[in-house]
Amino acid sequence: MSSETPTDAFRFDIRVYYEDTDAGGVVYYANYLKFFERARTEWLRRLGVNQSELAVQEHRLFVVKKVEIQYRKPAALDDLLTLHSTISRIGRASITFRQLAYRGEELLCESTIEVCCIDARTFRPAPLGAELKTLLEEARI
Repeated sequence: MSSETPTDAFRFDIRVYYEDTDAGGVVYYANYLKFFERARTEWLRRLGVNQSELAVQEHRLFVVKKVEIQYRKPAALDDLLTLHSTISRIGRASITFRQLAYRGEELLCESTIEVCCIDARTFRPAPLGAELKTLLEEARI
């Protein structure tokens, strides 16, 4: 994975709370996935995509299909993290995100996360839909 900071990334700040840390006082490794999930959700919300409405009105859900993650340095209690999110690929029924966690200028964690769009009734892959796909492609630029 390349650790280059994307200049066109959506940025979302998260403070590390006590509940995010492990017995060693650092962020528990799985919590980075929660942080990245929040950043993706807030990015979609900012674009006008409400996932609850998408589920009810269009019977579409997003599920994580694949995660590749690399931990570089630990974050600790009270650190302010900035999550950078970009879209690296848009498929017929999937979106691949590149997400990085920084403390200031220091890269702590980087990931590539593939999210699949599924039908809420059948749990089978479903197309993103023309409007959503256009919105995501425009956000990518």
